[in-house]
Amino acid sequence: MGVIQKKIIIDDTYIQPVFGQFDKNIRKIEQAFSVTYIYRGDCLTLEGEEAGVNKAERVLKDLLIVAKNGTEISDQNVDYAIRLSQDGEKENVSELETDNELICHTLSGRPIRPKTFGQKKYVEAIDNNMITFGTGPAGTGKTYLAMAKAITAFKKGDVERIILTRPAIEAGEKLGFLPGDLQSKIDPYLRPLYDALYEIMGAESFQKNMEKGLIEVAPLAYMRGRTLDNAFIILDEAQNTTQSQMKMFLTRIGFGSKAIITGDQSQKDLASTVTSGLDTALEVVKGIEGIAICSLTSKDVVRHPLVQKIVEAYENYKPKAERGYRDNRKVHRSKDNNQ
Repeated sequence: MGVIQKKIIIDDTYIQPVFGQFDKNIRKIEQAFSVTYIYRGDCLTLEGEEAGVNKAERVLKDLLIVAKNGTEISDQNVDYAIRLSQDGEKENVSELETDNELICHTLSGRPIRPKTFGQKKYVEAIDNNMITFGTGPAGTGKTYLAMAKAITAFKKGDVERIILTRPAIEAGEKLGFLPGDLQSKIDPYLRPLYDALYEIMGAESFQKNMEKGLIEVAPLAYMRGRTLDNAFIILDEAQNTTQSQMKMFLTRIGFGSKAIITGDQSQKDLASTVTSGLDTALEVVKGIEGIAICSLTSKDVVRHPLVQKIVEAYENYKPKAERGYRDNRKVHRSKDNNQ
């Protein structure tokens, strides 16, 4: 393919948001698609190989729609738009930046909505099912979006209370006996849930509702023997549950309730001899009506772009021992075939 040029008309009003501070957005696009740009008047000219120019044009037009909608263009928007174009996906980032996708606002007024199409499917599954399993690597918004949906349902009166739980297991460390009362002992394990609650609901509102018993944050062990009606229940870090714990949790759910189970199957803190309750449950409940299973991937990571690269690197990594074992098997097979 030869070098081509394409022109895009961009009004001065939208140049700053589309190009980004110090032109960082347009430079990302240049680097991603090996194109160059010239901007004169209201005309942006792209030059490069045809495939790269077409993909860069798509990204810029997509970001222009976001800017015209009055939404701030974040680094994550730019990175995701580039990725969608590189992968040849039909969807556009501008489809996510609409009021239809809005879940709620944080206390500071920041809108919370799905930032990837994997997240969008996850949110839709929560809306349409009684129980939703959300699995995927760190940074895909599994817990945060679940919290946003729970708080929104609570404020609307769709549920009477919010129940948040997770297994109290250390991440590869033995912390020993912790000082203080029961709440002080379990708080460190539940801190990520508190962080999301504070950001979306506010510390004061959270404390008031917690004192009234309308919001409950507790370790998974305290769920046994209960029936949870008219509640929005979130089980976080489910990859660290045992099979009996997961069965116990799933059988607590009562009438008028909705449950979300989140977990990262690549980050288990259980003993090597213990089978994860999440792994088993995903096989057991498959195909049951009213239960959805959403698998988020590294493409749905919405933290720093470096986190996405780390997740992908771990997904592609094969230990030396495993590589050596496979290489030895190939050598032995080739020897057998020669004989």
